[in-house]
Amino acid sequence: MEIRYAASPADTQKYDTKRLRDEYVIDNLFATDELVLVYSHVDRYITGSAVPTKGSIKLEASKHDMGSEYFLERREVGIINIGGSGLIVVDGQEYSMNSKDCLYVGLGNKEVIMSSNDPANPAKFYINSTPAHHAYPNHKVDITGAEPVHLGSPSSSNERTIYKFIHADGIKSCQLVMGMTLLKPNNMWNTMPCHTHNRRSEVYLYFDMPEDAVVFHFMGEPEETRHLVIRNEQAAISPSWSIHTGVGTSNYTFIWGMAGENQTFTDMDAVAMKDLR
Repeated sequence: MEIRYAASPADTQKYDTKRLRDEYVIDNLFATDELVLVYSHVDRYITGSAVPTKGSIKLEASKHDMGSEYFLERREVGIINIGGSGLIVVDGQEYSMNSKDCLYVGLGNKEVIMSSNDPANPAKFYINSTPAHHAYPNHKVDITGAEPVHLGSPSSSNERTIYKFIHADGIKSCQLVMGMTLLKPNNMWNTMPCHTHNRRSEVYLYFDMPEDAVVFHFMGEPEETRHLVIRNEQAAISPSWSIHTGVGTSNYTFIWGMAGENQTFTDMDAVAMKDLR
């Protein structure tokens, strides 16, 4: 498991492109037949993936990395499938996972095993995990069962639909919040006007992008912004002090996950367009 430490906004201002990407971009997700995990000291957030083709993949990490006997001894996890159909077995309970289905697995579950139904079109399991203090029930929901919020307009190139999966009024969790945003065709901007939320950090996974497309993901303090060039199925870590907004060369989809001291979706500090630098 890769370990990343938290960086201050003052330090981040001095980073060159490589250092910025080393700190904030996760570009090795969805390796075939591997469990990829990145542990960030920003809210102790773990981001990962599993693409099983030859067999199943178990959600696990070493005791040295986790400080626990099994992965969910002190954690919860949200898993969203962005690939072909698959199966997740949690302590013997099976959950069929089609594309864009979400499964929440709570504290105390000892075994999470992921597999694909068709190795030629494998499932792509995207994993977000945060510390937990209470055992909430496991819960699966597909995109049709998620709460949709329609935002934006064609005139601003940001017409999009937000689907909330794990949140205070949906799947219950300790602190993990997860959802998915789909941009309509011919729309490229997300989360603009932008905001920060100093009480929560966030991770964005961008996907459903053409091979030659990119998203310019903007981060940093509002008066000291930087950009990250993100390609298909790459993720960006957004610390609590940073804005998180982007524009693509085409429309795209992204999964957002949050962790912090509350789950209030509207808890954000808006940034006026005139204040961006």
